[in-house]
Amino acid sequence: QVRLVESGGGSVQAGGSLRLSCVCSGMSGRFNSMAWFRQAPGKEREGVAGHYYTGDGRYYGDFVKGRFSIVRDEAKNTLYLQMNSLEPEDTAMYYCAADFSSRWSSYGSTWNLASTYSFWGQGTQVTVSS
Repeated sequence: QVRLVESGGGSVQAGGSLRLSCVCSGMSGRFNSMAWFRQAPGKEREGVAGHYYTGDGRYYGDFVKGRFSIVRDEAKNTLYLQMNSLEPEDTAMYYCAADFSSRWSSYGSTWNLASTYSFWGQGTQVTVSS
């Protein structure tokens, strides 16, 4: 059974940093795509960052503005999201998502769609105070 387990969330002041982790287990093969999404109360889930295994492609939401970095460690079956210069607007539940499908040619335009991913974690809460 595939499992994605997030950790690393917490409460920080504006300007602080957090590193989220997503440990994957139970896979019979390698995920081709993995991503981080977030959802704030009353808002839709939005893509934060996506990673495609072939070519080590990385994609970010416009709101990231160079503050976050997505990193995948295949040896540890772990996906990370390093978040710096956090703002109160970053407060949300953060989710890890993954999929086995091969969609290299379209991933650049679909990485931030929830429908791209078949597997999801339970989320980790990030709260940024001003």
